[in-house]
Amino acid sequence: MSNDTVKRPPREAEGSRGAEARVEMYRAQVRVRLFEKEAYNLFLQNLVKGTSHLAIGQEAVAAGVSAALRPDDYVFATYRGHAHAISRGAPMTACFAELMGRESGLMAGKGGSMHLTYAKGNFMGSYAIVGAHLTIANGAAWSAVYRGTDQVAVAFFGDGATNIGAFHEALNLAATWKLPVVFVCENNLYMEYTPISQVTAVAQPAADRASAYGLPPVLVDGNDADAVHEAATEAVERARSGGGPSLVEAVTYRHGGHSRADPGKYRPDEEVAEWLAKDPLPRYRTRLQGEGVEAPLLDRIEADARDEVDRAREEAKAAPPADPAHLETEVFSYGESSWRR
Repeated sequence: MSNDTVKRPPREAEGSRGAEARVEMYRAQVRVRLFEKEAYNLFLQNLVKGTSHLAIGQEAVAAGVSAALRPDDYVFATYRGHAHAISRGAPMTACFAELMGRESGLMAGKGGSMHLTYAKGNFMGSYAIVGAHLTIANGAAWSAVYRGTDQVAVAFFGDGATNIGAFHEALNLAATWKLPVVFVCENNLYMEYTPISQVTAVAQPAADRASAYGLPPVLVDGNDADAVHEAATEAVERARSGGGPSLVEAVTYRHGGHSRADPGKYRPDEEVAEWLAKDPLPRYRTRLQGEGVEAPLLDRIEADARDEVDRAREEAKAAPPADPAHLETEVFSYGESSWRR
């Protein structure tokens, strides 16, 4: 891809935010990483009901974008949504409880790993149908316009969704109506088990298609929280000021397989090793220390996150199983045509 088709945040922007804010972004990444590792351990203990899709290695995307948002902005995610739910304030105990099918889960144990939702934080859900939530994010963005607020909707999705019809439909409508929505492609190079490059005509499945909808191509290093935050801040400000939608492609890599049942053996060993060397957490810690943040502070952040995860895990394990009485609640509302009145 030629340099004139890629927008890269300036490297000097790394130090443009206050040290305290950037330390908090490190905390956000650590909390997600430790939660995901514990979720994996619970799965191996047969305590997680159903499968789970972890974002270990992709934490910088959720952390960088979330730091650019206001509490009243809307966020939509895929079934790989633990990171986004936690980044929007979902309590770890309730997240663990949902994974384990406990009564105290975010959805009383009914949704499981693939359907986390935390409306209090305007995290409007994880969606198992690939690409389906992109059009729903348009609806949230349109509602903000209709109500006269300056809220922004953000939709995270994987590289595989770029070959789904809903992706193109959502971008076209968002661009036509100039909706305040930011589409964030978490390109981890694989659509389940197939390299995205093997089934896509362009090198960058999201950024290379932006111009078809009159949008600037935005390609960022998804393992660099500062780069993600810079791109997200500009996209969110554009949407909030009436400038319309943006499409951001963050190139990253999941450390494990597609789901917890997938060992990921189809990936070349040298490729995995190359990306493990780009792990966003040690990379960001090294940068912060190089800019003067003291190691004991970062150590304390990691210890606090470990304590939080341990406490949340035990609280969730102690909770009672989901009550079957909840199964038929909050699933359907029959309003006939009354909504038109």
